[in-house]
Order: sequence, then structure tokens, then C-alpha cells
Amino acid sequence: MRPKPYRGSVGKLTIGVGRNLDDVGITEEEALYLLKNDIRRTLKFLRTMLPFWDELTETRKTALADMCFNLGPKGFLSFKKMLKALSEGDYERASREMLDSKWARQVGRRAEELAEMMRDEP
Repeated sequence: MRPKPYRGSVGKLTIGVGRNLDDVGITEEEALYLLKNDIRRTLKFLRTMLPFWDELTETRKTALADMCFNLGPKGFLSFKKMLKALSEGDYERASREMLDSKWARQVGRRAEELAEMMRDEP
């Protein structure tokens, strides 16, 4: 059992207990199962790491969850100015900090949408 992808004896990308990802891949059902687990893990991380999580609206939680899912926990926590603004309830500044980043330049419109969700939610 190997929880991370590796190259098998004939060079095929493999995971788990011999699942040949190059030839077999995963089914839609398996992909959705993995996604549900990833979302669950992301939300647990955010609830644990952000003391102000429960004070956020559902829209802002969704924006942060999307961002964290995309960046991973370490990348998300690197947004120190955004997190400080959030802890102070300054959603306008948090929105600006989201956009003032390499991440925003990489994901483009997606970052703009998430920043708008952060800024404009009543």
C-alpha cells in the first residue's frame, strides 16, 4: 500500500495497492469520493486554524474554502495580511490582500470572484 503516486516496475504511474493510473485512472465515482474527503479535510482545517471561522457568513466561508482547497493549507496560511484583516473583520482589506498575490495572478478570474465574495457579502 502506497498512499502517494509512484512509478511501478514497468514505469506506469501507480497508487494505493497497485492501481495503474496511466491505464486505468479513476472512475467518476472515485473522483467524487476523493473530492468529498478533500473538502471535508479542508473545512476541518479552516475550522481548526481560524478562530473567527464561526463568525463568517457562508459566502465568505465558501470563498476561503475554495482558496484553501486550491492553495493547500501551507499556501493558504502564507496569506498572513489577509488572515489578519479577516481576524479584524476588515473584509475589504482581506479582499485586496487576496488579489495582491501570485496566486491571484495565476488563477485570474477565479481570484477576482472569490475576492468579490469576500468583499461584497453583507
